[in-house]
Amino acid sequence: TRWPRRPLLTRSVSVFLIPGLFLNCGLFLAEAPVIRNKCNIKKACPSNTFAFKIVSGAANVIGPFMCFDNVTVMSNIKNNIGRGLNIALVNGSTGQVIKSNAFDMYSGDVKHLLDFLKPIKKGTLVLMAAYDDPATKLNDEARNLIAELGSSYASKLGFRDNWIFIGGKGIKDKSPFEQYLKNDKQTNKYDGWPEVLEMEGCVPKKLD
Repeated sequence: TRWPRRPLLTRSVSVFLIPGLFLNCGLFLAEAPVIRNKCNIKKACPSNTFAFKIVSGAANVIGPFMCFDNVTVMSNIKNNIGRGLNIALVNGSTGQVIKSNAFDMYSGDVKHLLDFLKPIKKGTLVLMAAYDDPATKLNDEARNLIAELGSSYASKLGFRDNWIFIGGKGIKDKSPFEQYLKNDKQTNKYDGWPEVLEMEGCVPKKLD
C-alpha cells in the first residue's frame, strides 16, 4: 500500500504597507519627506520675503483664491469671497492678515470700497483679485486710491475684466505684482469673461 503523497506545504506571507514606509528589495526604508514651499508655490522664498499666491475668479462661477505666508486668506472654502473686488490687507512687516472683504462692483455702493481703502496705513500690503465684474461701479476716486497703491491698470479696469494685484500703502514705484486681462469677446476663454489669472512669488518684507 502506498501512502498518500504528503501535500506540499506553502507558507503565505502577508506584507502590510505602513504609512510613511515603502518596500524596496525586501527592506523597509524610510520614505523621504515631501517638502512643500509656503502656499505651494514652485520656488522657496528668501527669509526676508513673504510667499504668496493669488488666483482670480473664473467667470462668475468660481471665486478667487489668496494665500499669503502659507495662510489661506480668501477662498470659496472660507466662504469670504464675493462678486467684484476681493481685497485683503496684510501687515508688511509681520505678514499678519489685518482684515479682508469683498465689494460688489456691479450693483453695490462704491462708498463701502472707499471707506475700506482710505484708512489703510503706510506699510500695509494690499492684495486684490477680481471676480465676475470688478469695475462697473468704480469711480475716479476709487481708481486713484488703487493707483496710489502701485497699480498700473486701475484706470483701465472695465466691465468683466480680469485682474490680480499686490500693492502697498506708501509704495514709491509701480508694483511688479500685477496681471490684467481685458474682457474681449474675440479672445475670451469663457462666454463673456476672460480666462483665469494666476500669480505667485515672493514679496519683500517691510524693514523698519
